[in-house]
Amino acid sequence: MNKPLTIVGGGLAGLALGIGLRRQEVPVTIYEAAHYPRHRVCGEFVSGRGQQFLERLGVSSLLAAAGAVPARTVAFYSPRRSSPVGSLPSPALCLSRWQMDAQLAARFRELGGDLQEDRRVDPATTSEGWVRANGRRPAGEGPGPRWFGLKIHARNVPLVADLEMHVSPRGYVGLCRVEQGEVNVCGLFRRDSLDASPTTAGRQLLMGPPDSILRQRLAGAEFDESSFCAVAGLALAPVPAASRAEVCVGDAITMIPPVTGNGMSMAFESAEQAVDPLVAWSQGRQTWAATRREIAQGCDGQFARRLFWARQLQRVILHAPLQDALVGMVGWQSWLWRLAFAGTR
Repeated sequence: MNKPLTIVGGGLAGLALGIGLRRQEVPVTIYEAAHYPRHRVCGEFVSGRGQQFLERLGVSSLLAAAGAVPARTVAFYSPRRSSPVGSLPSPALCLSRWQMDAQLAARFRELGGDLQEDRRVDPATTSEGWVRANGRRPAGEGPGPRWFGLKIHARNVPLVADLEMHVSPRGYVGLCRVEQGEVNVCGLFRRDSLDASPTTAGRQLLMGPPDSILRQRLAGAEFDESSFCAVAGLALAPVPAASRAEVCVGDAITMIPPVTGNGMSMAFESAEQAVDPLVAWSQGRQTWAATRREIAQGCDGQFARRLFWARQLQRVILHAPLQDALVGMVGWQSWLWRLAFAGTR
């Protein structure tokens, strides 16, 4: 009989891992502190190898039926300059977390998984059979900037590309189409750019600087206030999976800077790295220590390069004196951002 596994956290990585394990008849319980459906701060943009894992999990058709929107074009903006519309090197998939999490949760339950909503647990996750998938780890008290994220859905937003990236001295905002004609407006900002609480000041930050192209784009937007989310204390310095004492997947390992648009894919990819080793442990074919080591080595081998390049990319694009020049360069040096795209995937 297969030994049971417990996953702490029912986000993208936790649910995808649970589905992958249930497809191989491993008993799985997921504890999720919130409930479904719910809104979360997220770019809602799956770009990269994670899409192939969704295909292998057999859930791509479910997401398509829920209204997933393909993204094929991109444009870049500083407050004063814009790039021409270009083609993404590979198509992405855009779907709200409201829909995506709910669809994945339903599929996990259909496969016989035990999903415990509104259950916050703090187990000794170094114990055998426990996997940590409960999201980001807060920033420490050491040096370096503090980051926070904001997100809201809006209608009546006239995008010129499927994905628009707007940079400013305070941070950056991504706009992408999701289901039912809505646009996801999601941004990352330095903590020192916040003059009040995220709830009260968030709208102004997401709208962009006065007279910016972003503010013009959102001037006539109709915002869905129920979708507004904020999260603070984000840690973006890369952390090797091998340094974690627990078995971790998704943001519980580390976060990639959101500007890459690769965070959701990394969540799914880390889950895929964990499936086979956890099945082997469940079937008694390897020890827990060997399982943790195999998962960590797999994640580090797959993510180390993109985490390095993502950190350099974020430093460059947030350097205010370079922003206009960088956006201008994209217009006549498209190879530059294609190189950045490839390096962060």
